[in-house]
Amino acid sequence: MLRLFPALTLLLAVPALADDHAMSETADLTFERVFASPGLDGPTPRAVKLSPDGRYLTLLRNREDDRERYDLWAYDRETGEWAMLVDSEALGTGRELSEDEKMQRERARVGNLRGIIDYQWTEDGTGVLVPLDGDLYLARLGGDVVRLTDTEESELNPALSSKGRHVSFVRDRQLWVGEVGADAQPITPKEGEAIRWGEAEFVAQEEMSRHTGYWWSPDDNRIAVERFDESMVGIVTRAAIGATGTKVFDQRYPVAGSANAVVELFVLDPDGKSRVKVDLGEETDIYLARVDWAPDGRTLYVQRQNREQTVLDMLAVDPATGKSEVLFTERAAMEEYWINLSDNYKWLDDGSLIWWSERDGFGHLYRWTDGEWDQLTEGKWVVTKLLGVDQERGLAYFSGTFEDDLAQQIYTVDLNHGGDPVRVTDGGWQTSGTMDRSGKSLLVTRSKDDHPPQTYLADLEGGAIQLWVEENALDADHPYTPFLASHRPTQYGTIEAEDGTPLHWEMVTPELEPGKRYPVYFYHYGGPGPQVVNKGWDGALRQAIVDKGYIWFALDNRGSANRGVAFEQPIYRAMGGVEVRDQKTGAEYLKTLDFVDPDKIAIDGWSYGGYMTLKQLQADPGLFAAGISGAPVTRWELYDTHYTERYMGTPQADGAAYEAASAIPDAAKIADPLLIIHGMADDNVVFENATEVISAMQEANVPFEMMLYPGYTHRVSGERISPHRYNTVFRFLESHGVTPPE
Repeated sequence: MLRLFPALTLLLAVPALADDHAMSETADLTFERVFASPGLDGPTPRAVKLSPDGRYLTLLRNREDDRERYDLWAYDRETGEWAMLVDSEALGTGRELSEDEKMQRERARVGNLRGIIDYQWTEDGTGVLVPLDGDLYLARLGGDVVRLTDTEESELNPALSSKGRHVSFVRDRQLWVGEVGADAQPITPKEGEAIRWGEAEFVAQEEMSRHTGYWWSPDDNRIAVERFDESMVGIVTRAAIGATGTKVFDQRYPVAGSANAVVELFVLDPDGKSRVKVDLGEETDIYLARVDWAPDGRTLYVQRQNREQTVLDMLAVDPATGKSEVLFTERAAMEEYWINLSDNYKWLDDGSLIWWSERDGFGHLYRWTDGEWDQLTEGKWVVTKLLGVDQERGLAYFSGTFEDDLAQQIYTVDLNHGGDPVRVTDGGWQTSGTMDRSGKSLLVTRSKDDHPPQTYLADLEGGAIQLWVEENALDADHPYTPFLASHRPTQYGTIEAEDGTPLHWEMVTPELEPGKRYPVYFYHYGGPGPQVVNKGWDGALRQAIVDKGYIWFALDNRGSANRGVAFEQPIYRAMGGVEVRDQKTGAEYLKTLDFVDPDKIAIDGWSYGGYMTLKQLQADPGLFAAGISGAPVTRWELYDTHYTERYMGTPQADGAAYEAASAIPDAAKIADPLLIIHGMADDNVVFENATEVISAMQEANVPFEMMLYPGYTHRVSGERISPHRYNTVFRFLESHGVTPPE
């Protein structure tokens, strides 16, 4: 999946401790301070979980002096005390991760983090399984830590079995299993470099949000295990160009229109015996989208998606024989559309299913029971996430846009009767949440334009704050407090697209002086998936840009998420078209404002946004004063199957659409100042995307500027690198006269 501007999606989790250094700073918000430790967003916990007995609340918290290193902390709800369970620096070896684990972390968007990035409670609640520096540890509540593995290879995808009797992981392309405390053994065969067991294939990790390739049954007696063969997948020779050398990797990368890995599914015992193959159908060119066990363990449910991503079958599999049947089929909501995969579903104890679908044109919840469907939510708004189900009380909890497209809230709906949602969170905030498996605990994270994220356990009856996990108050000790005086509010509005569709925008301005006109830093993403404009906290970066005298502006064009099928559909077989026109509408609106300098509107985007910069400069020379293109896709034949074909079809069948969407043929039309930025070890939008457009512009004698980052992947960020990147951007703008008024 193409990614947002990395700095806009940083997870900043820092304890709110007294900070004399922060209090002594001036109110000048520099890029150096934005990316330094402690993080200015204040504490935002990661991976918050409850122990099985509910007594302990655990989370990952990063260090005040190193915001990218995380330790494991626990809160005792009986004593009201916090304690560090695992000190990642004291326990860790510092061993370099394997290339496979590095790439998995990139797929999971945690490649920049160090220390502990995940953990899992044992079923009896006496300890946690902790992966650290490629090895596994079992940390007991009493303070004892047992090292479970000590190998040069990384243990990938580690997990405790459902009942906690076994530890499992992937090593050297095999699935290993062992009883807790005993040595693990491989339970699948080793079949060469191209065949892997227990892992998710590349497109599943990158595009389908499926990061594992095996699933324990509820009783620990069976495991469903993926096997994939990628020998037919094309090889991209990826040169990871570093500062002092170059490493070359032959990466299996299925570009659009080429062969995918062949995926199979097996069910076997924890010792590898009694292996049966799951019948996934005669067609092998399919996607294994999701795998789940029924609560009673008697059925394995498999979601099978066709290559075109227009049909998804729900299969019920007998784990003893591997035989399958189709329970129901989900089809794209309209002819020229696709199926958006989702984790918004849950199998209930009575055999029914809560299911998310866009079949009526908006993402809503349904209940499937004995072959019959009941719609639980409806209307011209979307359910964005199913959080959990309280089966005893008959309630489903979800996030959605029922009241405001720009400020999601958490609601409940009756499982048996549906009806209007009941809000359980404060409507003045942008809100998200998570729940435990039983639907008995609701963890809420909320923020708004003038307040960074807060996290609390909510009272399920009325949604009130039951326990602060992190209040994150903007008090005297908060790291952002020294900069509050210059914090500028966000304005929101809408403009009409060419077909009359309302497009949401957000804007932050400096303190405007009468008669003066200001330059605009116009941030865009433009691609399918993310919603940029919302009423939540957006961090310190844009405030630093506004402090420099620029107006911040962003707009969500058609094709982006959370507005329904008709809003997303226009990019079908037409990337680089409607998004460009909608963003142009935003620029034309800005030029009508008497406080905007119409000759100083600069655009900046990363990944799909970098592609958008190129397409916008090509489409409308002179409309923008300058453009920054970060890690752009320049030709869609270079990007992967699952993402690209979902929207564009294949180069073989839809060649004209690919040609029109490419940023290469019209590269010579770029007449405005352009800065291209790319990580030279990018494994997602491979560096060839940059070299193709660079070559085309050089051959046409078209001037441009460039900043390359040796050793960096698609995520060009860090405490030193991020300020360098943004200082480079603004030096580029200043050199071309895109500057604030005197």
